[in-house]
Amino acid sequence: MAEDKKKIKKKIPTAVKRHKQDEKKRLNNQSFKTLIKTSIKNFLKPLAIVKDKETLKPLLNKVYSLLDKAVKKKIFKKNKSNRLKSNLSKKMVEINKEV
Repeated sequence: MAEDKKKIKKKIPTAVKRHKQDEKKRLNNQSFKTLIKTSIKNFLKPLAIVKDKETLKPLLNKVYSLLDKAVKKKIFKKNKSNRLKSNLSKKMVEINKEV
């Protein structure tokens, strides 16, 4: 009787399980990419208005941190992350030259 009450775990075919895992990963990666895009926009928006390097530095550091995490989680390749960082730092340098 005690054995009848136990839940018997139903085996799932490997392909179905893999599909479920892939879907979860895809959604996580998608939300993380969106977070990165939003942080880049938040960095670029005050870039045109604010000419002070000190106020933009924390925003740039946050973007760098997120890009490094994306590489660590294998969401972005290392070269893409480095390219984005380089482009953002160039924009920072352009602001400093104007001031």
